[in-house]
Amino acid sequence: MAKHKIYTMPFADVYPHYIAKAEKKGRSKAEVDEIIHWLTGYDQGDLDVQLENQTDFETFITDAPQLNPARKKIKGVICGVRVEEIEEAIMQEIRYMDKLIDELAKGKSMEKILR
Repeated sequence: MAKHKIYTMPFADVYPHYIAKAEKKGRSKAEVDEIIHWLTGYDQGDLDVQLENQTDFETFITDAPQLNPARKKIKGVICGVRVEEIEEAIMQEIRYMDKLIDELAKGKSMEKILR
């Protein structure tokens, strides 16, 4: 099976879109970063390195210091698909992040987003 195109896309190419989506709804880059830190275990320095190195999305996920076990509590639909039903592990991790950024943009409190 061919890899999804997003797997090989640099995370740094998607990151500004996450920030723009959040800021358009009155949220901040700091909140986007907090979500990424919570989900992946990257601290700010490590995140900055990943962005600078143009790390692809698959490597960004697979090399994450500590994927948060609470991420499995993330439920709902993103891009027309229920995140809890996605079978491909990497795609599910990507969609978890998409879902959390979506919740941020929809005005959910950080306390609820970071389950």
